Amino acid sequence: MAAAVSALGSLGDLGDGGSSGSEDEAQPSAAEVAAAQKREERLRKFRELHLKRNEARKLNHQEVVEEDKRLKLPPNWEAKKARLEWELKVEEKKKECAARGEDYERVKLLEISAEDAERWERKKKRKNPDLGFSDYAAAQLRQYQRLTRQIKPDLEQYEKLKEQYGEALYPTSDSLLHGTHVPDKEGIDRMVADLEKQIEKREKYSRRRPYNDDADIDYINERNAKFNKKAERFYGKYTAEIKQNLERGTAV
Repeated sequence: MAAAVSALGSLGDLGDGGSSGSEDEAQPSAAEVAAAQKREERLRKFRELHLKRNEARKLNHQEVVEEDKRLKLPPNWEAKKARLEWELKVEEKKKECAARGEDYERVKLLEISAEDAERWERKKKRKNPDLGFSDYAAAQLRQYQRLTRQIKPDLEQYEKLKEQYGEALYPTSDSLLHGTHVPDKEGIDRMVADLEKQIEKREKYSRRRPYNDDADIDYINERNAKFNKKAERFYGKYTAEIKQNLERGTAV
């Protein structure tokens, strides 16, 4: 009987030892847990990098599209855009002043500071400096530029001329159009009015200089005397020696 009890006790001990071993095998070790955590961390970083790559690819595509749009625009598009925005603001300001019954020019001058006014005045002088008379070629160029700035093209008349002359309206070196164009009455009247304005302005600014009896007479009329004075003023220091040699008769 005692032997049977001892055998049963030993079997119970074996049973207890077997259950504890299986529990130890079911629980993961610390190394396996650390490896699993490291793998999860790597997967998380990989997903973050994948999302960042997709976002960067999307942003790059948007930049490429915007750059392509900018390249297709005219080279001075930014300046034109800024000019149009400024004109829209000016129109809105004019409408606001008109609604309040105010003069836009007076309101604009009240908003301009003294520093801005001086800066704009200096910029205007640099843009169109009045250097006075230098020579007749420069004076002719200034006159031409002034007249071309005053030209206001008539687009309706231009379209009529295109229909009338066709390709002959754009002459080449082989075109013979001399004497075929007859100006209209409005164009002739406009030219006459401009010439009369020039004559009136010239008479207003011309003043007679006092006559010097002791001065050398090196002119044939009054117009030639004015030309000689201008030439002497600008080129006298370069021709002084030549003039002295001519007066002494020692010129080669």
